[in-house]
Amino acid sequence: MRIAFVGGGFPMIRETRCSLDHPERWPAMGRVGRRFVEEQHDIVDLDARLATLRAARGRPHDLIARPRVARSAERVLRSTRMLRRAALLLVGLPLALGSGLVACTRPEPPLTLVFTPSRDPTALKEAGDAFAQTLTQVSGVRIRALVASDYAGVIEALRSRRVDLAFVHPVGYVLANREAGCQILVRDVWQGKTAYTARFYVRKDRGIQRVADLRGKTVAFVDPASSSGYIYPMVFLMKEGLVRDRDPKSFFKEALFSGTHEAALQAVLHGRVDAAASFDKAPELHLKDPALVAQLGWVGETPEIPEAGICARPGLPAEPLARIKRALLSIKAPEHAAVLKEIYGIDGFIEASDADYRPVRDAMILMDLRPPK
Repeated sequence: MRIAFVGGGFPMIRETRCSLDHPERWPAMGRVGRRFVEEQHDIVDLDARLATLRAARGRPHDLIARPRVARSAERVLRSTRMLRRAALLLVGLPLALGSGLVACTRPEPPLTLVFTPSRDPTALKEAGDAFAQTLTQVSGVRIRALVASDYAGVIEALRSRRVDLAFVHPVGYVLANREAGCQILVRDVWQGKTAYTARFYVRKDRGIQRVADLRGKTVAFVDPASSSGYIYPMVFLMKEGLVRDRDPKSFFKEALFSGTHEAALQAVLHGRVDAAASFDKAPELHLKDPALVAQLGWVGETPEIPEAGICARPGLPAEPLARIKRALLSIKAPEHAAVLKEIYGIDGFIEASDADYRPVRDAMILMDLRPPK
């Protein structure tokens, strides 16, 4: 057996013929190598045997001089044995720790709650962040807020599972249920009510007294998927016999989509359009200035629309989802009045079911509303 020392001092051991007839090889073995030869050949004193062989061969003493002992050899071999023991310990460590390893795993990523952009997106994002923080604290489930670019973006994000929860308006929920399999968790309570209506707002100084007076005028809707900002007002006009073939231009001179309820009302105030479709408390909520609110009147009002709410996409774990629902039902005034007011001006939430939105489905059938592309 030869023990050869390579870079770093770590021993590499390989099989060779270790003959007593080659004493010139012994010095390279060091202390550990000599001990091995002693054990293998029952030699009590290798140095004495080496001296005898020197004399027998008549070689000069300096040709087979006693080597310096490689002190690192024993240290390295001892380290090797320790490494083997450590490896065995590491193999058994996961079993010994058991469930303790679970506590060291990376925390679950937060669930994403997307907001429908029915008001200024920048202000809504700030309010959404505050609401997400509150919901995280109350539920113990990490939540982050996101504002969609438009109404259809909410449905697409749920369908593609880029988000987990959504504040949806009534039509938005029906689409989310149909296109993404979402289920409603809770409904909003708004100014003590769980339903609202839509109206056509006009300036009081324009002399418009009835819905029929809007023929040939211009109108601002909010979004093609907005419940109070398009779907219900259009169904109302169709049932009144004023709009044909679901085409607003069969009654209005021009129809446009403003993107938000506030923008639609501002378009009326600044004379860019003659009328705007929005919900019954939109002026007080979005204009805030009583002087501006006083400039507006309304003509035509739709039947009641069930309030908006929060829905969840399919596939979410049941336990955290139940905690979120319990937390939502507990978030209410007066403790959380400030954060609720900043998002959509709501008071809190109540239990909800899919059946609550049957009237919305009926309105969508009349409008032949297609799934978002």
